[in-house]
Amino acid sequence: MKLLLDSCVWGGAIEALRLEGHDVTSVGAWPSDPGDEAIPQVAFDEGRVVVTPDKDFGELAVARGHAHAGIIRLVGLPARRQAE
Repeated sequence: MKLLLDSCVWGGAIEALRLEGHDVTSVGAWPSDPGDEAIPQVAFDEGRVVVTPDKDFGELAVARGHAHAGIIRLVGLPARRQAE
């Protein structure tokens, strides 16, 4: 699966997910954070699912109709369990 991790996802999740065979990039590795509205568009353009604990991406997708390739929201997970 192609994933784009939001900057607030635990950094260790990147390698853990890659070891499971996923194609993973992270907003945290970008030179600067372009903001919540741009992140789902970049993910959509690259065919990536956004992974985030932030509920704002769901609002952008559902309430505002922004294009997306999927959103996985991490709710109530300690950082070290986010890769699971």
